[in-house]
Amino acid sequence: MFMGEYHHNIDDKARIVLPSKFREELGDTFVVTRGLEGCLFVYSKEEWINIVSKLRELPFTKKDARAFLRFFLSGAVECQTDKQGRVALPTPLVNYANIKKECVVIGVNDRLEIWSEDAFNDYFNQNIDNISDLAEDLFDNMEV
Repeated sequence: MFMGEYHHNIDDKARIVLPSKFREELGDTFVVTRGLEGCLFVYSKEEWINIVSKLRELPFTKKDARAFLRFFLSGAVECQTDKQGRVALPTPLVNYANIKKECVVIGVNDRLEIWSEDAFNDYFNQNIDNISDLAEDLFDNMEV
């Protein structure tokens, strides 16, 4: 399970250091793609296979399914870290996430998310007041 928040900078070659504990869990090769809310999603190969198998069940006859599949899968790239623990992010993904210099890498259970620091702070600040309500709505019928 991925968890935690780490602040890093992206270098001039669009490389970012992934924390060592995340690298160990991701394995040698992993997938980076466009995420939701303007961030990037990072999946281990094993988790990526699980996600893709679920996506295959979406009906191609539904416009929303086709749109999501195009968005999510067309941006996906297989990546690996170099000896310094850096991953080179493709320009289209860096542009999508609007990453300029400072970024935030967070662990979110089955994936990592890479955010521009400004976007992450904006997202966090816009949602902090609603977290209690979200938790109540999500966990109403569950025992925690």
